Amino acid sequence: MASNADFVQYVTDQCSGAGEIVAKKMFGDYGIYCDGKIFGLICDDRFYLKPTAAGRERLRVVEMRPPYEGAKDYFYVADVDDRDYLSELVRETCRELPMPKAKKN
Repeated sequence: MASNADFVQYVTDQCSGAGEIVAKKMFGDYGIYCDGKIFGLICDDRFYLKPTAAGRERLRVVEMRPPYEGAKDYFYVADVDDRDYLSELVRETCRELPMPKAKKN
């Protein structure tokens, strides 16, 4: 089941305090990026965050789940209604994530 575009837009808006947030369609669901770094996934109308130490410290509830069958576990973030909380969570997570590798021509 793919994610609803309204939910994807809602999560994108809720995270917008962290930087430039963009959701890109990937394999029927979405990757979500902050300032060019992929930091999470939106699959089946659920928000998943890449695991980092900073994210673990800031999560209100630490729950690990695979976003889709065969995937590694990500943090599952059920509380997407607190804009300040999500923005801080995304900002701190992205500080620990590496910059994307340059694409070869």
